[in-house]
Amino acid sequence: MAKDQKKQPRPKAETPKGFRDYFGADVTERKEMLDRIAAIYHRHGFDPLETSAVETVEALGKFLPDVDRPNAGVFAWQEADVPGGGSGDWLALRYDLTAPLARVAAQFRNDLPSPYRRYAMGPVWRNEKPGPGRFRQFYQCDADTVGSASVAADAEICGMLADALEAVGIQRGDYLVRVNNRKVLNGILEEMGVTAGEQADAVLRTIDKFDKIGEQGVRELLTTGRKDDSGAFIDGIGLAAEAADPVLAFLTSKGADNGATLTNLRAAVGASEMGAEGVDELAQIADLLAAQGVGPDRVVIDPSIVRGMGYYTGPVFEAELTFEILDEKGRKRQFGSVAGGGRYDGLVERFTGQKVPATGVSIGVDRLLAALRAKGLAGRDNHGPVVVTVMDKARMVDYQAMAAELRAAGIRAEVYLGNPKNFGNQLKYADKRASPVAIIQGEDEAARGVVQVKDLILGAKIAAEASLDEWKAQPAQTEVARTDLVAGVRKIIGQ
Repeated sequence: MAKDQKKQPRPKAETPKGFRDYFGADVTERKEMLDRIAAIYHRHGFDPLETSAVETVEALGKFLPDVDRPNAGVFAWQEADVPGGGSGDWLALRYDLTAPLARVAAQFRNDLPSPYRRYAMGPVWRNEKPGPGRFRQFYQCDADTVGSASVAADAEICGMLADALEAVGIQRGDYLVRVNNRKVLNGILEEMGVTAGEQADAVLRTIDKFDKIGEQGVRELLTTGRKDDSGAFIDGIGLAAEAADPVLAFLTSKGADNGATLTNLRAAVGASEMGAEGVDELAQIADLLAAQGVGPDRVVIDPSIVRGMGYYTGPVFEAELTFEILDEKGRKRQFGSVAGGGRYDGLVERFTGQKVPATGVSIGVDRLLAALRAKGLAGRDNHGPVVVTVMDKARMVDYQAMAAELRAAGIRAEVYLGNPKNFGNQLKYADKRASPVAIIQGEDEAARGVVQVKDLILGAKIAAEASLDEWKAQPAQTEVARTDLVAGVRKIIGQ
């Protein structure tokens, strides 16, 4: 080999931009949360479904707004040229869990029950510009009913979502599932004389800003325009003042209860048949939820909910967490939305040419897990395994037997497998593993048939907070008979 041959540069040990690694506690807490949600979905009769992480770009369809190229917005690649000439298919990592469901519902329509009720949980990938809290890979948790046009399916999804939030620990009063209907909004547009097209899209985008800019801000953007917080002027859509009135009537129709809201909505949609049909559906959803014991303190009709309205064809819903947290600047704010969904009756039709009604909801897994942590409902007991230390390498069999005995009793345990020469390093390892207990048995303890059980959590607390007298009164290390090893550990970890 030539001496001047350049060495290959070492690869950088870094996570790709927009991605992240999940370690022990993150994975464990997410799994526990998803298991609780899955139990709720299972109880409601939904079956799990795992689809391929890869779909054809054709099957994914128009996955991003304002995207014309087939490989933009997703991580996509083209298969090698097929034998006999021609290009291979474009494939992509799934963008969400809904498009794969539409493909499954069409592909296996003769084998699946109708309606088909499924839930799915897993990672999705989006080739978008990353930013603070915005990643290119994240988890979703969906539940959908395909094949039922009944609003009972929408009501069930809403009630089930409320049950799922409570199952993971969000208490009543700390969340609210808000429900609206695309048909009502279509009726409003009909009353305004606004047809489908750029003007209708502009109206929808403006309505979506209601929570941020309020009634007057929406009115200004619908008509002549307004100045934003920076002082820059934003052109309005150009509607006449009276044409904007139905939109404002719609957005401000939330009443003291569902009955009052429905009355206000009927007045807002005027003579529009489609709008009246949407209001009727909302009334049915409220009645169906009441029959299930789900009151307006959990699910409520709220006209301000607008979710990507071009995608949905009927009822839409969003779960909002109403408790306050501190933002990065120390200001109080509500946590906000953690889930959303609605009725989408056009996705499966892309494959079959026949209308197939569907409705569903998607939970933002990372958002909900962050909410649980903010409420102190996750991350409280992330203890590692009990560590059996090694005082004599020749007695490794005895140490392995101790760990096996603890595992057989349902206690997570491991034997230290590093260099046992420095005992202090073994305890440092246990601390890094967040171990609650260390087991110590040297030659003397073995001869007497005992082990030392060291409470690492109490030891750390005493070292940080207690006086010398308190430290003596609360020893963090106790001696128990070898035969009482499991009982001694259980006394500390409460298991």
